[in-house]
Amino acid sequence: MYVSARSDYALRAMLAVAAEAGGGDGGGDGGGELVKAASLAEVQDIPLSFLQGILLDLRRAGLLHSHRGAEGGYALTRPPDEITVGDVLRAVGGSLTTVRGLPAERAGYHGVAAGLTDVWLAVHGAIATVVDSTTLANLLTRDPTDHAPTTS
Repeated sequence: MYVSARSDYALRAMLAVAAEAGGGDGGGDGGGELVKAASLAEVQDIPLSFLQGILLDLRRAGLLHSHRGAEGGYALTRPPDEITVGDVLRAVGGSLTTVRGLPAERAGYHGVAAGLTDVWLAVHGAIATVVDSTTLANLLTRDPTDHAPTTS
């Protein structure tokens, strides 16, 4: 798995929006305070022009909704405990695991290398297990001094 800047920025932005939605308690519909793109860019140190494309992808994927106007901004479409890291990664990057730029399930081999497909599919499955079981709420409520991976 390669974590691109786009994927990292998307997760950081979603966590910042989720924090405005009331933290990791999972309450409500994900609404909360609206967060402006410029504020997200500044607080998370993300180039605004790059972030705007990411926010568009997250909105198209149904993870964020936006409101226009002076009081506008972005909010989650669901509570933080219903949005996984996997949801965000797929929204901005497509497949979780790639082999030579193709999704792992499309990597084809012949002869002695034929078993590699099974390895890449197992790697993909392990990654999916972690990212699909880790929610934004899990990350928001995590002890910042605990550096152990979250897999609950």
